[in-house]
Amino acid sequence: MHDSDSINNRSGNRPFAEVVAARLSRRGFVAGGLAAAAFAFVDGGAVGARGRSPAGVLGRRLAKQSAPAPSGSALVGFTSVPLQDGPTPTIAPEYEMSVILPWLEKLDGSGESFDRDGLTAEQQEQSIGIGHDGMWYFGDETSGVLCLNHEFGSNAHVLGVEEPESLEQVRISQAAHGITVVAIERGPNGWRVVDSPLNRRIHPGTAATIGGPLAGSELVETPAGNPPVGTLNNCAFGVTPWGTYLTCEENFHGYFGASGDWTPTPEQERYGFSEEGFGYGWHLFDERFDLSNADHTNEENRLGWVVEIDPNDPEAPPVKRTALGRCKHECAAVVVGADGRVVAYTGDDERFEYIFKFVSRDEMEAMQAEDVSPLDEGTLYVARFDDDGTGEWLELSPGNPALESWSLEEILVNSRGAADEVGATPMDRPEWITIGQGERVFCTLTNNSDRGEDDNPGADAANPVAPNPDGHIISWVDSDGHTGTTFEWDFFAISAFVVDDGGQMFGSPDGLWADPDGRVFVQTDGSQPGDNNDQMLVADAATGEFKRLFTGVPGCEVTGIAVTPSRTTMFANIQHPGDGDPALTNFPEDFSGADGPVPRDATVVITRSDGGVVGS
Repeated sequence: MHDSDSINNRSGNRPFAEVVAARLSRRGFVAGGLAAAAFAFVDGGAVGARGRSPAGVLGRRLAKQSAPAPSGSALVGFTSVPLQDGPTPTIAPEYEMSVILPWLEKLDGSGESFDRDGLTAEQQEQSIGIGHDGMWYFGDETSGVLCLNHEFGSNAHVLGVEEPESLEQVRISQAAHGITVVAIERGPNGWRVVDSPLNRRIHPGTAATIGGPLAGSELVETPAGNPPVGTLNNCAFGVTPWGTYLTCEENFHGYFGASGDWTPTPEQERYGFSEEGFGYGWHLFDERFDLSNADHTNEENRLGWVVEIDPNDPEAPPVKRTALGRCKHECAAVVVGADGRVVAYTGDDERFEYIFKFVSRDEMEAMQAEDVSPLDEGTLYVARFDDDGTGEWLELSPGNPALESWSLEEILVNSRGAADEVGATPMDRPEWITIGQGERVFCTLTNNSDRGEDDNPGADAANPVAPNPDGHIISWVDSDGHTGTTFEWDFFAISAFVVDDGGQMFGSPDGLWADPDGRVFVQTDGSQPGDNNDQMLVADAATGEFKRLFTGVPGCEVTGIAVTPSRTTMFANIQHPGDGDPALTNFPEDFSGADGPVPRDATVVITRSDGGVVGS
């Protein structure tokens, strides 16, 4: 994913680093079996010169003092594979893998792919996109529909040039983004695409609907009067209890730029808009993305939402569910609370940003009987974490005295600014959220490279290195079966202190999914120990034992998890393999070097050789 160099939260709210330090001081240990001795040792000033614990001697001592003993649990019974840096994926010996859905595969079921050279926008709209990320599978053990997010694809990878030279090239780039909805089935030779009327691409040019409190609002209307279209930078996902797919718009700001004079508003600054964005250059040929074009004022307010898609109705437009707030959404973990109301947890993926929760107005079935989406009316909250392991969900509405001068529409469009005002806790890049056994909610905080830099918080008991390249995972349990306004929280893992016999086991946790049996699947996106490839691990939620199931290829992110109902088949993604450089990998083709094919994002199918549940 894109990691913006800027920090846009200048609220001064108490950072999570200080909460972590106080929490560890009170509690004395970290969940998952990591003993207090490790933190006392690190806090004593023994961090190595490069500040990367637990590498080297520090790593060996931490492993000896604090690594949890193998549980022998049948939950995670496979053989953990070593870290890898090679050009092809690896998987645990008890498992098998195959590859489907590479970028540019046609949606007609032919199994053929378009060539990148000479690619047209029309062809890209008729084939799998790039930047494979969050996804979910709707079907049975042999056939169904997969909804697959496409987060991003650089100009160099998609177009073969650094900057677009025409509107057609911009359209190609745009068509590579969005979502693929595709029918797949398992046959004698494995899973494959099948021709189906359900197969379609949803991208930045697809007609969309704005739902919830912002429907018809002036804040999402443009002077040109153009209808709302499109979704982009689709990162993680959610699934509704009524069987629809939620895709989450993350770094939407990076696709805008300014071709002329432009002065950002405070709200635009808060979300990180700039004259050049990420360098896509869309604004040079598509005026929708030109911040200096007055006819398209507010276009940027139409992005940054959780978007609902019906996988089984190709005629239904994507709907922006604005009641869930606007931010750089990583995911939308949805659950029906104990009182029948719908709850959605979302993370805002940027350094020092927030964790949000939405609770529907009424019971799911009652709202559906009114023909009102449970995601369109309710209350939005943001989390404050306290030292003693408790926390509070702070209401984001005009009913909160801190926001009495704000309208609900303003709060939802500028959810970050509203969270600043109520005193929410700035977090270290909230990523994916998942709900496990016992209604326990998990959230990955991937890293914070600005910890200790400038005026930002420095090293502390839980983050003994500044900057902090490793990240951690927290968990909490809400009061009143998810719908309450208080919670109890703790640590599940701090990456630098989760170790195996080779030292630190992983860094930069990102993708996350908890299965019904008590396993937690963790995927990584960022620096790994020894500069090795990103990976997917499986943990026993009760013991904190981690094992490494799968490793990716150089330059990639391992991301996205979907399963068949029996969980004997899992789908995971390799995103931006080699960052598009064939000298690093030719995935999914066999490696042949720089003269080989350009690597392509693709989905990996994972099964146990004995037909068992994936992760066991």
